[in-house]
Amino acid sequence: MELRLFVFHHAGGSHLPYRDWPGRFPAGWDVRTPDAPGHGLLMDRPAIGDALRLVDHFRTELDAELTGPYALFGHSMGGLIAYELTRRLVAEGRTPPVWLGLSARGTPRPEGDGDGTPRHLLDDDGLRRELAAMGGTPAAVLENAELWELFGPVIRSDLRLVETWRPAPDPAPLPVPLSVYGGTTDTVAPPARLAGWAERSEHFLGLRLFEGGHFYFQPDPTALTRRITEDIRRAPARHGSPRTVPR
Repeated sequence: MELRLFVFHHAGGSHLPYRDWPGRFPAGWDVRTPDAPGHGLLMDRPAIGDALRLVDHFRTELDAELTGPYALFGHSMGGLIAYELTRRLVAEGRTPPVWLGLSARGTPRPEGDGDGTPRHLLDDDGLRRELAAMGGTPAAVLENAELWELFGPVIRSDLRLVETWRPAPDPAPLPVPLSVYGGTTDTVAPPARLAGWAERSEHFLGLRLFEGGHFYFQPDPTALTRRITEDIRRAPARHGSPRTVPR
């Protein structure tokens, strides 16, 4: 195995939107798409509504696989989890990932995520309108009362996790190569909110912007997965080199 790549899903999502990703990367890569409790293959488990508790879950569940050359990528909520999991592993003195990729995940702010009324506090009609504007949630879930009754509480729990997360103050830059991705018209994590990640890594590989909104890589993730492959292959050479921030 050349590399193991973990892909963490967005709020309200699961492995399903990423199920074809393993075939989009080099044959020697072992691509994993783990579900959070309450999602996908773990729908029978209670959802976890706290960011650090969810990191605890993945830290325990993936422990035996966080060895050898491995990399972490997360979209939106998944980016938060990938970032905090990397911080946890570094703090514990574990071998860190060879690369960290964050997609549509704004730079941490002390006051928390989001502006205005938190989405997780909206009534059902307001929340469905927000989700429809963001994209990424199947129309059937938003329009079908029975599906909304099933998935709505999990989506709300995930949004609560994201919007109540408070990052550690003034964290040291990670000793891990970092790439950041986003959509040019994303109103949830706009490009201006992504640029600050340059200060959070000793080996920042750059901000990659694609046409589109919060789910810019749907329905065709080819450009993104190709860029991820290129960035990961660049990353090992950057370990141990002086900190640089592309201009």
